[in-house]
Amino acid sequence: MDSNELARVPGINPNVPDASRVYDYILGGSHNFEADRQAAEFMLSLVPSTRKWLRMLRACLQTAARRMAADGFKHWVDFASGLPTADHVHTVMPDARVLYSDINALTIDSARYLLGDSPRVKYMECDVRGAGEFLRRPDVETFLEGQRKVALGANAITVFLSAEENRKFFRDLYDWAAPGSKLFTTFETKEAGLTTPKWEQFVGMFQKMGESFHLYSLPEYLDLCGPWAQDRMGVVPVSEFIGLPPGHITEEDREDIGIEFYAVILEKR
Repeated sequence: MDSNELARVPGINPNVPDASRVYDYILGGSHNFEADRQAAEFMLSLVPSTRKWLRMLRACLQTAARRMAADGFKHWVDFASGLPTADHVHTVMPDARVLYSDINALTIDSARYLLGDSPRVKYMECDVRGAGEFLRRPDVETFLEGQRKVALGANAITVFLSAEENRKFFRDLYDWAAPGSKLFTTFETKEAGLTTPKWEQFVGMFQKMGESFHLYSLPEYLDLCGPWAQDRMGVVPVSEFIGLPPGHITEEDREDIGIEFYAVILEKR
């Protein structure tokens, strides 16, 4: 589906930027409009390394999906999925049943158009603040074939939740999942106390699109994950998670505030 077809999805206003389409544009996708591109370019003018970081985050998601597939997982539940374009989980795990979810109705409608009628991939509405209730829905249980030993994905969403919301989210997933389940997630950090006017404007753009934005220290993130245990690789910078060479991240990429992203696969033992 191209942007012309996307514009015909009921309720979509091509003149109003949408976070999922801004993200799609920064990743190099085609499911976006001029308003999304302008918003994205403004954000990139404020924090130019955003494109590099987001593309590494998508590569992390693909790496995690390949690792989950190699571990034998046949069910993946993804939260705050955004648009399921050609580099998302279902293309990396074509034999798995992949359940995407989001809270944004326009994102959901757009995603369903993108996915078509595949019986192995479904897109449902879910507020991550109620992830436990979502996972216990009869239609979710049916799609997952009653399985609770599953792979779970929470890529680039922890910054959009308060500390209390993050803690509840990770605990809800842990309480629902069977032992042996795994959860891929990422954390964004910066040096405490450091900021710049451009960074503050950047955060303000998310707020204008209806998103909150919170950064925590790495120890705080790990504490918020509660009872989940780290897998054998542990928590590592995203560049290491996807096997990039030392020096791939430059001081310029850290935007004078010490930006770093981490990735981890957590386990329920």
